[in-house]
This record gives sequence, C-alpha cells and structure tokens, in this order.
Amino acid sequence: MMARRLSSTIIIPNWQGKTLLKKSLPEVLKVGADEIIVVDDASVDGSVQFLKEEFPQVQVLENQKNKGFPFTVNKGVSATSADIVLIFNPDVVPHSDILKHILKHFREKSVFGVSLNERRFSWSRPKLEHGFLGHQPGQKTNLPHDTFWVSGGSGAFRRSMWNELGGMDTLFSPFYWEDVDLSYRALKRGWRLVWEPRAVVDHKHESVINPEHFSNRYLNTIKERNQLLFHWKNLNWRWLLTSHFLGIVGRLRHPGYVTVILSAIVQLPFVLKRRYQERGCAILSDRSILEKFV
Repeated sequence: MMARRLSSTIIIPNWQGKTLLKKSLPEVLKVGADEIIVVDDASVDGSVQFLKEEFPQVQVLENQKNKGFPFTVNKGVSATSADIVLIFNPDVVPHSDILKHILKHFREKSVFGVSLNERRFSWSRPKLEHGFLGHQPGQKTNLPHDTFWVSGGSGAFRRSMWNELGGMDTLFSPFYWEDVDLSYRALKRGWRLVWEPRAVVDHKHESVINPEHFSNRYLNTIKERNQLLFHWKNLNWRWLLTSHFLGIVGRLRHPGYVTVILSAIVQLPFVLKRRYQERGCAILSDRSILEKFV
C-alpha cells in the first residue's frame, strides 16, 4: 500500500514587505505547495492591495493591529489543515525542488521540523557561553543531520505537533527567540529536528526588522529580554541554571542591562505558568539534549 501523500502549505508572515514579496513570491509559487497563505501584520505599505491584485491565487489574512511575529505565524498555521507547514520570511527565495527533499523526512513520525539550507549556514548545535544557551552552525555536510534549532524564517513543521506545542509562544512578541523556544520544547518531548542540505533557499536577510524601522537600542533590549525569558521558561538542569544566574550577574556590568532584566521580570508570572506546563510535557532533560550534540 502506498503511503498517503502529505499536504503542504507555505505561510509567509508579512509586515511592510511589499518590495520583498515582489521578488520572492514568483519563486515561492514554483515550489508547488498545495496552498500559500500570506498573513499581513497591519502593513501600511500597500502589501495587501498588491497581493490581491497581483497574486490572487495567494490567500491573504490580515491583522487589524500589529501583533508581532509569533501571533502572525500562529494565525497562518491555524488557517490551514495541511499536514506540513513551511514558514518563509518575505525575503526567502526557495529553490523549486525543495518540497520533495523536505517531505521525505516527515515520513518518520518522530520528526517535528526540517531546517532548510541557507547555504551560508548548516545544521545547528548548542552554544553555551557564560551561562547563556544559544546555537551555532555545525560542520557543513552534504547529508541530512539532526539540528538543535529550526529557523522560523525558513523551516518546515508538522502541523499536528505544532498544535500540540501550542505554536510559537506569544510571550516572545514582537520577535526574537520564539523559534529557538519552539525547537527546544520539541526536543524536550523527544521529537527530532533535521537539517536538509538539498532543501536550498536563498535568504536575502533584507528583513524589515532592522534599524530603519526600529532603534538599535530597542532591538537589543527585545533580543536580550527574550533570551532571558527562554532560559527562565525552559531550563531545569540545576548546574545550568546556576551558571545562568552567575552569567546575569556578569552582564550587570554592561550599561542598560538592568532595563533588560526589569523588562523580563515583568513577564515572570506568564513565564512561571508556561514553565510549569512545559515541565509536565518534557521527556528529555536539558543535559541529555546538550550532550546529544557534543
């Protein structure tokens, strides 16, 4: 008996990305996904009108107010019944043959996500530095490889598992660290993340999340705040937590870090609630996940 064909949807979260969509959408259409959804996050650059006039085959969803990246992506996933969702930033241009390389991995029931090949990068491994956990590229390979993280800007995910995780956590709004959090929660459940070198995309990194739209100070504060939220929400290994809090003490020497900590502490009630929920779902420990990539 032949295996059931897996359906796929491409979801593009968009904010002020009309110029980027002009470049990327013609190539996205060539991928051959069953559906393409653009979720517009209250753009004022004419994105919605442009899409409806130039790409009527694309479904357009609109946020009436700017909600941020996690909410916008979740809205797109909620609007589809496809087995597999591919999430592309507006500045991602995929090669037309990526779908066959992606879908084969989802034949394995334990696979939650597939990381795409942005060519300058490879699979991801954990990076632990001064008590802060992040990720870094592993050694480049021509073969698929387990990965620590799947990018929310160029990745594919199993929708049923996505829903079980509750999608991207809006705690990280408006952006940054939501995809690391999603990946880590999946790993803790014992699910696999795979990097596929033949699923090639050109990520132009022309995103609107840049100093033209936001101040550097704001971007850095959000990034560092969300890094703290990720740690407080997910880490349970006592040694790692101790190292983390010592690392915070070290960062207090940097001007402005008190503001970062205070902005994270405001979110602490929500963090603790999610922390409790996640601990009840975890199968693997922090230590076992980190040691897997050594």
